[in-house]
Amino acid sequence: MAADLLGLAQLLLNGLALGAAYALVALGFVLILNATGAVNFAQGDLVMLGGYVAIALSRWLDLAGIDLSGPALLPLVMLAMAGCGLLFSALAWRPFRSRPPIFGLLATVALGLVLQEAMNALEGAAPRAGPTLVGTGDLRIGPFGLSRSALGIMAAALVIGLAQAWLLGHTQFGRRLRASAQDPVTARALGLPVDRLIAGSFALAAALAGAVGLLLSGPYFVTPSMGNDLILRAYIAVTIGGWGSLKGAVAGALLIALFESVVAGYTSSVAATAALYGVVLLVLAVRPAGLFPEPLGRRA
Repeated sequence: MAADLLGLAQLLLNGLALGAAYALVALGFVLILNATGAVNFAQGDLVMLGGYVAIALSRWLDLAGIDLSGPALLPLVMLAMAGCGLLFSALAWRPFRSRPPIFGLLATVALGLVLQEAMNALEGAAPRAGPTLVGTGDLRIGPFGLSRSALGIMAAALVIGLAQAWLLGHTQFGRRLRASAQDPVTARALGLPVDRLIAGSFALAAALAGAVGLLLSGPYFVTPSMGNDLILRAYIAVTIGGWGSLKGAVAGALLIALFESVVAGYTSSVAATAALYGVVLLVLAVRPAGLFPEPLGRRA
């Protein structure tokens, strides 16, 4: 009995690490949703791009004789990906900003496919290992074991998530972004640079994607198609948590990761995925607005 409880606790601990990575993807997803009202289906592909950017930066720095640890590489990857986010907004949002949201959604799908094919051509389909954030090996916490990579993912997700909450809730940029998202017409009339603020939200979402790409590239490797599974998990997390809700996105991501970890531990990963879709259908039937619905007037 005690062994069973310890096994369950270990599965929950593993699920927390996976949920932290899902949460960062979902936060970037919600950020664009709140800023533009459109779904960015390329957020997972931006995570994939972040992983390859981390590998490329690590490779170039090694050639230059500069040895940077994973934590020191993290801000460089996020900065590079923020630049990619600005370019992404110019291609996927700006040309379609006066059209119905479906145009922006299709543009993100198209750009995501372009990213996948481009990386497939440049790096090939084989998995690539990226730099590790906190090294390899396991840590023992009492009777439990946890890899250093998983611990690094949880710590980085906590710091980045709190920083994003502070940026959006307690800075002028965050207040202006929320005002622009809630009523862009009035925001423009008041002189707010709505287009630049939305471009900034794309840069922030891409920086988050870069962080996830680096975090996952070490322990889980990178492939051109890895974004498909990540964006699906982010979509499910946001659906369960409540569309437009940052805390709902985090809660949804943690719930689905814990659920998958436990079910897969006692059955198989295929059964866990099938069961997860069943839970999504149940949540939609019982609480169609999600577990933490965001009032329409406060969505920002």
